[in-house]
Amino acid sequence: MRSKIVAGNWKMNTLVSEGVELASSINRFFSDNKLAPNVKIILGVPFTHIDACVKSVDYTKISVAAQNCSQYEKGAYTGEVAVDMIKSLGAQYIIVGHSERRQIFGETDAIIAQKLANCHKNAIFPILCCGETADERDDGSYFDVVKNQLIASLCLTDQFNILRTVVAYEPVWAIGTGKTASPDQAQEMHKYIRKIIAEIFTQNIADQISILYGGSVKPDNAVELFSQDDIDGGLIGGASLKKEDFIKIYQAI
Repeated sequence: MRSKIVAGNWKMNTLVSEGVELASSINRFFSDNKLAPNVKIILGVPFTHIDACVKSVDYTKISVAAQNCSQYEKGAYTGEVAVDMIKSLGAQYIIVGHSERRQIFGETDAIIAQKLANCHKNAIFPILCCGETADERDDGSYFDVVKNQLIASLCLTDQFNILRTVVAYEPVWAIGTGKTASPDQAQEMHKYIRKIIAEIFTQNIADQISILYGGSVKPDNAVELFSQDDIDGGLIGGASLKKEDFIKIYQAI
């Protein structure tokens, strides 16, 4: 059975003290309430927060993720953060290939493939993001865009390590815009992503991969989105910065 996942992506928000308070408040909720079966909670925090947030939560209920990593393992790469450095702080996941990394920082599928390989080499779980822009949605190329992203990004990933990978579909046109893919649009793409994974690997493997939706998920649309057959949870942006909203989204799953 595929895991259901509610993952927050705090992006470049909160000071360490604020992040610790947010993580601690979410942790208190799960201390008082039993985590639903087969559901994973992940907090994607800034690099500066990883150590403190790991220490602020019960790791049996809440995992901490980094929002990015270097494609390099070590060396003279000023300002970069290697996967093993992130793992040494206690993070269990790393978000890889987020649309903001692709769009703003120019990350290519080749770079993302190397980051995935580094995650797998260090036994840390990547959350691989893919998705189309508004122009690509409008011109009808969105299936090809996502297919090409997946094939290129997974080129260094084998059958063992794909099972240690979470995929997140994030339509770029719905991130931070207030727009959301309709449940039917989201399901259509999630089903297609599972089909592509089956073509690269096997149907049995594809059926085991958790695929998350990321694109302005809020408490008022989460239930309908999460009720779709191939949507296994969400990668939550702005709403993950508010404990009440994040918990309501979790309760929707």
